[in-house]
Amino acid sequence: MTTLIEQMTQLARQAKEASRALARLTTAEKNSCLLAMASALEQNAIPIKQANALDLEAGVKSGLPAAMLDRLKLDDQRILDMASGLREVAALPDPLGKLLDERFRPNGLRLRKISTPIGVVVIIYESRPNVTADAASLCFKSGNATILRGGKEALHSNQIIARTLIEAGKAALQHFPENAIQVVPTTDRQAVPALLSLTKYVDLCMPRGGESLIRAVTECSKVPVIKHFKGVCHVFVDAEADLGMAERIVLNAKVQRPAVCNAMETLLIDRVVADTFLPAVAQSLAAKKVQLRADVEAELILKNTGANTLLDVKPATEDDWFTEYNDYILNIRIVDGVAAAIEHINFYGSGHSESIVTRNEARANRFLDEVDSAAVYWNASTRFTDGGEFGMGAEIGISTDKIGARGPMGLDELTTYKWLGFGTGQIRT
Repeated sequence: MTTLIEQMTQLARQAKEASRALARLTTAEKNSCLLAMASALEQNAIPIKQANALDLEAGVKSGLPAAMLDRLKLDDQRILDMASGLREVAALPDPLGKLLDERFRPNGLRLRKISTPIGVVVIIYESRPNVTADAASLCFKSGNATILRGGKEALHSNQIIARTLIEAGKAALQHFPENAIQVVPTTDRQAVPALLSLTKYVDLCMPRGGESLIRAVTECSKVPVIKHFKGVCHVFVDAEADLGMAERIVLNAKVQRPAVCNAMETLLIDRVVADTFLPAVAQSLAAKKVQLRADVEAELILKNTGANTLLDVKPATEDDWFTEYNDYILNIRIVDGVAAAIEHINFYGSGHSESIVTRNEARANRFLDEVDSAAVYWNASTRFTDGGEFGMGAEIGISTDKIGARGPMGLDELTTYKWLGFGTGQIRT
């Protein structure tokens, strides 16, 4: 009987072999496969939704929270978005073979730094089955074989999406490396540490999901892990903000899709405009059923204006400032200017995405310079921290690491490099 480690070793070995075959494909061949995969997703929308319905039904029965069910759901628009993402990736320049640096040494040796694939990338994720298409397409275009390990709650959805991509690739290209896209065939939790112990075959792991998943993967992995633990994102409304703009940005950052990592979790308001801005924005948030967790000063402002009688307001605790809710819950704190906002964000934030709303360029530049996060905005929503919104095509993940990739990860972030040396017989003396 095949053991789990033997099963994972076979999977990883097949991926390594496929990565070498992938490296030989031309840009045109990769793009033709991606376009065929996009069309296949659209053509198979009905069976994909049927498979997804099985996962949703099981999720409801098992008590998955609303935020997880939202991530799990595949409707016509999300399937179209997956297909569109594949077409965007096909339209992007090939990230491989780029000349990153060139040097000529005094002895005549010529050195060239060239972008190359990483090799075998393991993607571990939960709930969102669209990650199957996003990850596979970006890895494929960048010449990397990918091993996909989705959560058991999306098992049917992930399997049919991967199968659709593989079959479309085989139909489009006779020598399509089938094992370039593989799905871990077991829901056994021990498959993850087994797979991530195979440093001979696996080059990189990228977990996508909640903080507990990412920490568990990071702790057990023997291969490098690119990650972000959580998205505690902030919007700061400065004393010189256009308050109409600020309200639009706040509402978009919080309620457009609260279950994602780039949604705002804490609103910071300059004391100078708090009496005016807070009651108005609180009413707009209340209309969207957002629960507020306010500091003492914010609570007092709402009480004095009579607004808190109509709102769902609770006192904010120290733990709340560190919390990623992924839900219709928002922290509110009144701060004394941009310096206090920066201090709060750098202490409580997760290094993901932050925004300042202001007409004051000097304050904006200070915020942009001093906030230590992967993405920092001036007069824009935090919701833009996304590979698609950054023009990268489908996104494979967001990193808050400082070594290697940081922020949204697209094609270029899925490459490494090597040095090529061209000599005429030089030897080192």
